[in-house]
Amino acid sequence: MSRIIAVIGGGAAGFFGAITCARQNPKARVILFEKTCKLLSKVKVSGGGRCNVTHHCFNPNELVKFYPRGSKQLKQPFKEFGAQDTVNWFEKRGVKLKVEADGRMFPVTDNSETIVNCLLREAENAGVQVLTHTDITQIIVQPGEGFKLTSAKGQHWQAAKVLVTTGGQNKPENYEWLAALGHRIEKPVPSLFTFNVPASYLKELPGISVPRAIVKITGQKLESEGPLLITHWGFSGPAVLRLSAWGARLLNDLNYQFSASINWVPDFTEETLRAELLSFKNLHAKKVISSNAFFGLPQRLWKAFTEQAGIPAELRWLDISNKSLNKLLETLLRGIFEVRGKTTFKEEFVTCGGVALSEVDMATLESRKVKGLYFAGEVLDIDGITGGFNFQAAWTTGYLAGRHMATV
Repeated sequence: MSRIIAVIGGGAAGFFGAITCARQNPKARVILFEKTCKLLSKVKVSGGGRCNVTHHCFNPNELVKFYPRGSKQLKQPFKEFGAQDTVNWFEKRGVKLKVEADGRMFPVTDNSETIVNCLLREAENAGVQVLTHTDITQIIVQPGEGFKLTSAKGQHWQAAKVLVTTGGQNKPENYEWLAALGHRIEKPVPSLFTFNVPASYLKELPGISVPRAIVKITGQKLESEGPLLITHWGFSGPAVLRLSAWGARLLNDLNYQFSASINWVPDFTEETLRAELLSFKNLHAKKVISSNAFFGLPQRLWKAFTEQAGIPAELRWLDISNKSLNKLLETLLRGIFEVRGKTTFKEEFVTCGGVALSEVDMATLESRKVKGLYFAGEVLDIDGITGGFNFQAAWTTGYLAGRHMATV
């Protein structure tokens, strides 16, 4: 039987799996196949070019809570190789990571090339052979002989074991070559996207953000709290991105046409907010409403809220009607925006869906359908919210797959 161990896909999970496998078994010939000329392209662009390597959450029981798909199945794998192990792995190789206020972890260089170069160097040192411009389009199982791999150019390789790390795909047909091996594919749909609100009265304020807001999908139980960013096409920021991840399938079913309700002042109930505004009215009756921003909201945003509530630009607090006050409360607590579509978040394309986890042994990442076939990374039906969680899943699954497929 061939001693080749094949890794298909030159991303984070593929490189981590290939490096781990080659280190575990120096006698094995590990070949990594990448269909493009670009290796680790997602690593390079992530985190605005800084690479959000992982998240400062070292408790596996807590870490799994950041995964809309795969949380239950990742608990044991994270105990085997979690965020602390990722930090240790890179630091052992001279790449020190730092923690930011929100828990995201980046290389101290603030440059993704640091991570890319580390992985390329480790792969080379471990003896991994990397073939670019090699698109593997078919895997044929040959009982007793392993696998026959065929490329789009008609080239062939015999492999004892195969690790598939081809990432998330946005079209079901892109998984057909894996479905042909007997695997069930959960329908791929986008995750981590921003909301398009073409009729938003706030779209003239791009770049303005609030540190905390609660975003809800009207008529659903879905809601998310966190920083919110106004863009020229609608809304972005962690609150929206998390909501898009948890609601990935539902929002896809709605064809991204729905109403979103935003609470801009989550520290208040309707009763306490009314009391706060009336108290200010009594103390500062002659102040112009639109000129005095409340609750730490940016002045331009506050002015937009007062306009939306129908409050004239020069109206003073002493002249506000109950109707206008009620409209202002509604605007602040339950502002309704009509979402009409989505936009991919920066360059970070993430999908929900992929190879069904029930058909993969999550302790080893080996297929339950085909012995010797392994999966890692986003090709699996695993996805996390933004914050370094998708990379952590890639490192973890790549590491475990590499370790367990090392014996030929």
